[in-house]
Amino acid sequence: MAVMAPILHSDYIEKEQYVQNPHLDNMEEDILYHFNLGTKTHNLPAMFGDIKFVCVGGSANRMRSFAQFIHQQLELPGNADDIRDICEGTDRYSMYKAGPVLSISHGMGVPSISIMLHELIKLLYHAHCRDVMLFRIGTSGGIGLPPGTVVITDKVVDSFFRPQFEQVVLGKVITRSTELDKGMAEELLQCSTELSSFPTIIGNTMCTHDFYEGQGRLDGALCSFSTEEKLEYLKKAHEAGIKNIEMESTVFAAMCRVCNLKAAVICVTLLNRLEGDQISTPHDVLLEYQQRPQYLVAHFIKKHLALI
Repeated sequence: MAVMAPILHSDYIEKEQYVQNPHLDNMEEDILYHFNLGTKTHNLPAMFGDIKFVCVGGSANRMRSFAQFIHQQLELPGNADDIRDICEGTDRYSMYKAGPVLSISHGMGVPSISIMLHELIKLLYHAHCRDVMLFRIGTSGGIGLPPGTVVITDKVVDSFFRPQFEQVVLGKVITRSTELDKGMAEELLQCSTELSSFPTIIGNTMCTHDFYEGQGRLDGALCSFSTEEKLEYLKKAHEAGIKNIEMESTVFAAMCRVCNLKAAVICVTLLNRLEGDQISTPHDVLLEYQQRPQYLVAHFIKKHLALI
């Protein structure tokens, strides 16, 4: 792997800096604890300086499979099965590199992906990466959509249908926009027409802090509402342009926006929440559904690398 020439932080224009923390430059060492990486223990520019695309998803196994898939799609040298977990020294996250593509797991929920994003964005900063695009690829519950539909997120909203993410900092509520890059979304939709393999739409995505009550499910250990109340809420969400529900996209969109990173969210629906709560689709069908966002992002990356 080629080692990039050292680049001083002062050489960057503001929009390329990614991190928005003046304290970092005063630190003698930055330990990316949950990645088991650090600025003194690892040559981050040599390891990651060529990264142009970062794909994140909940499952470690799924992100390993994606890394192997993109390795094959880009026709990289070596055996895709030999790709190793860069974060194998920790059990928090898994990270795999395939050429200019980084594939990372983020676990479930806003807190888990938030921790990962802080360290990922610092990693890109320390490695002197530029013009990086981020993708969250995953699964979701659809609203009024048949299972297997891929939703490219236009706007991320919270449980009140507001396009914002609220973070408590030192006892104060900080509100950040969840606007995503519209150009990436439109380009991904164009890629879907070129594939013509599965239904793909652009729509709003709702991010919740819970899989059960927070998403209006009737089958959790707790339930404080009726079937009628659940359907009324989901229908209101549908009327607000919400096409699917998941649990990570608000903080993903907010942090990428603040840190000047182009980002997109692409999730496949596993069920129509207007028709039920439990996922009963056969495993092999679910596996094929889960691969759909991967195919779409791989096509996007290959186009950007002029491979198609």
